[in-house]
Amino acid sequence: MKTSDPSLKVSSKLSENRKYLTEKLGAGESIDVLTKDLDLGGKKGFLFYIDGLTEGEVVALILQKLTQITRTELCPHPIQKLATQKIAYMELEVFTELPAIIDEVLSGQMALFLEGEKEAIVIDTRTYPARSPEEPDTERLTRGSRDGFVETMMFNIALTRRRVRDPGLRVEGIRLGRRSKTDVALVYIKDIADPKLVDNIRGRLQRIDVDGLPMAEKSVEEFITLNRWNIFPLVRYTERPDVAAQHLFEGHVLIMVDSSPAVMILPATLFHHLQHAEEYRQNILSGIYVRWIRFFAVLISVFLAPLYLLVSLQPEFLPEALKFIGPQKVGKIPLFVQFIFIHFGIDLIRIAGIHTPDPLTTALSLIAALLIGQIAIDVGIFTPEVLLYGGMVAVGMFATSSWELSQANRLVHLFMLLVTGLFKLPGFVAGIVLILLRLITNNSFGVPYLWPLIPFNLQGFFSVILRQPLPFEKRRPAALQPTDEDKVPQK
Repeated sequence: MKTSDPSLKVSSKLSENRKYLTEKLGAGESIDVLTKDLDLGGKKGFLFYIDGLTEGEVVALILQKLTQITRTELCPHPIQKLATQKIAYMELEVFTELPAIIDEVLSGQMALFLEGEKEAIVIDTRTYPARSPEEPDTERLTRGSRDGFVETMMFNIALTRRRVRDPGLRVEGIRLGRRSKTDVALVYIKDIADPKLVDNIRGRLQRIDVDGLPMAEKSVEEFITLNRWNIFPLVRYTERPDVAAQHLFEGHVLIMVDSSPAVMILPATLFHHLQHAEEYRQNILSGIYVRWIRFFAVLISVFLAPLYLLVSLQPEFLPEALKFIGPQKVGKIPLFVQFIFIHFGIDLIRIAGIHTPDPLTTALSLIAALLIGQIAIDVGIFTPEVLLYGGMVAVGMFATSSWELSQANRLVHLFMLLVTGLFKLPGFVAGIVLILLRLITNNSFGVPYLWPLIPFNLQGFFSVILRQPLPFEKRRPAALQPTDEDKVPQK
């Protein structure tokens, strides 16, 4: 933070600096805002820091070294001598402005002030409470690495650098939120990512002006995606370092937000949400098979129940050989209403499962399947076919690799049920047309949402439909306009 106000500069009077910091940060009111008086070779000073965010062992070593300094070792230019000679620590910086020092202290660093000096030393002794990297629940693999991103941004950067040992990897730090001062990292490979894409994303981040980002990456997404009411996800999230690294090599840009284990991948098309790392941890034919099954599951989760509802309401569309598909007995409640109830019931069970303690989730499933489902059929609320197709829709939803896309598809599924139940065939056709129009008009940071299908790109289309052998994927996706197009060097 730059300022020309002299009152916000570090004062040569130690008492004025202490008074300013105490008033701003509430030392004495907040039990975790601490100061420690020092005597460095007869020169008065003090340390200012946040308890719980500093590494105790590092602080103890620094204090041990400071207490051994004599006055002759400090003079002249005490701050410069401490910073360059006496404090044996790499991560420190000299500051002259108090607001900037406050920002650093609040992020976990420690400030050292000396009497008679108009500069202060900020020492990066921070440490954050962090769990060990674990495989994310929503992106589990049969075989593969078991580490995952955590809530500490620097750990996530280290996990990414471990897999991308490229000198062109850039990690730009941005601090967002007037009050929260949230650390955000913009990550890309300089000689691969399109500079215009990087500038576009960087500009959107820098224009964020808000008090705080309480929901971390999701709050950032809502600021940088221009079409905020769009039902389909315009960014992809991952908690796997290997997935993040793979997208960096393709020319994507990552956004990491401190306090969140989810990393944003930009830009993202519809087909990015349909791919999964599991496909690349198996042999090629198995990967293709798994991908096609996933495509089929996504279609089921959106269109199976509305299509069954349509042919049940208008059985004349069914050939004689398929007449058995329709319900033999509708029951006391209209079929359309039954499907709406089932849709809400599945979401209700899913929400209840999130809030149910782990030891009780099995019991919840038994109650939902055996008691509610069976009794609802026995009393005539639901027909067996409605429960069958509702269950298949739920399986398709959970088989979708992207959680964000599966939730969007739930709303699309509800929309298709409503228009089909109200308007039958015209509603079903109109619903599909409206969904396609929404997908066609979408774009993610300048990349068409249905690429490589619209606009058509043959190489990209084959990469989407077939899990290509890695030696055959010689070029990066053209839609990203990478500065280095070749994955495999041309011979």
